[in-house]
Amino acid sequence: MKVYFYTLGCKVNQYETEVMREEFEKYGIMMADEKEKFDIAVINSCSVTAESDRKTRQALHRIRRQNPEAVIVLTGCMVQAFPKEAESFLDADIIIGNTDVKKTVEKTVEFLKEKKRFFEVCPHLRNESFNTPILSSFAERTRAYMKIEDGCERFCTYCIIPYARGFVRSKPLDEIKKEAKALAKNGFSEIVLVGINLTSYGKGEDINLCDAVEAVCEIEGIKRVRLGSLEPDHISDEMLLRFKAEDKFCPQFHLSLQSGCDKTLKAMNRKYDTAFYRDLVVRIRKIFPDSAITTDIMVGFAGETEEDFKESLAFAKEIGFAKAHIFCYSRREGTIAFNMPNQVTKAEKHRRSIALSEACKKTEEKFLSSLIGQQQEVLFETEENGYFEGFTKNYSRVRVMSTKDLSGKCLNCLIKELDGEILIGELI
Repeated sequence: MKVYFYTLGCKVNQYETEVMREEFEKYGIMMADEKEKFDIAVINSCSVTAESDRKTRQALHRIRRQNPEAVIVLTGCMVQAFPKEAESFLDADIIIGNTDVKKTVEKTVEFLKEKKRFFEVCPHLRNESFNTPILSSFAERTRAYMKIEDGCERFCTYCIIPYARGFVRSKPLDEIKKEAKALAKNGFSEIVLVGINLTSYGKGEDINLCDAVEAVCEIEGIKRVRLGSLEPDHISDEMLLRFKAEDKFCPQFHLSLQSGCDKTLKAMNRKYDTAFYRDLVVRIRKIFPDSAITTDIMVGFAGETEEDFKESLAFAKEIGFAKAHIFCYSRREGTIAFNMPNQVTKAEKHRRSIALSEACKKTEEKFLSSLIGQQQEVLFETEENGYFEGFTKNYSRVRVMSTKDLSGKCLNCLIKELDGEILIGELI
């Protein structure tokens, strides 16, 4: 018996899919790809944008049409945020929220025996504990994600995720160490710590994100520790210095910006302004001279004028991001911004997205060019026709030619040139 996964959304969703894969394997149900015949399909939904919801519905109808006999499970954030809508999706046999990943697998196995349609979406509770099982392996060969935090209490006016993910809860440090040991034993060299609001790790407890980083760095066999997306206002100099003290820590900081305009940031209910963000970037670059600052920026938020956009564009150019994910604001029913006046047209959002993307491509090229002539440690991952590719500690892609197998190895390279978005290196 085989199970196929269709996963939408963030690294946390990807992690939870991997957890379900391992839980299904305990019942003798192995993972299939889409080209294989499968008995079960699990759609792990995202709900960060209306487009995510559309892709979920589309995947559900397509899988049912192509696999009429398969058991279809619909889970994830879309189900949790919009349970009434999800319940109406008759193509799904099992519809279950995201409060208990392990239960999703248990209910699927139960369905195989009883053939009774199942719907359950339990609300997230204030005293809810972190209950996602730990992983021992991951789909990628050298890098594994580790979910250490769940939930968000920031309530940005555009975001449905606090309703889909509930309150902040954190993975205990002993479980982090146990999972890191299992991943190292199975050959993983790099661990990326992820969460819904990662910088809230340890909220309400006497620990913080630094403790989690240090716990993973302790583990023999782990060569690198990287962080997922970070909220700028939670990062202190003390945290940066503790990160700096760890040789395995990777200096790539994905600092969610959303807008480079103070008026827009306030309307979004973000907890910082551009002055704070700018100062944080200066402090990071002082402590980590080779660091990469990456980000997410939204265009076309409700009420964003042309002048507001120009401010955001100018700020992005000033910061000089190593990479930026640009996306258009998507109205989400149930959020404050849904009913805000002066909504921006789709065409204008598209125009602004192109303009900002072009500007950030230039800053990315400038950052990568600054690495030419430097020695960089590269963790190699893939090979094609004698060329090996991997990533530096600041997550810049490097390609070298070699007759030896470099997969999984951390080696020093001299960066010689830039080819598009890929640095060309030479082994030292």
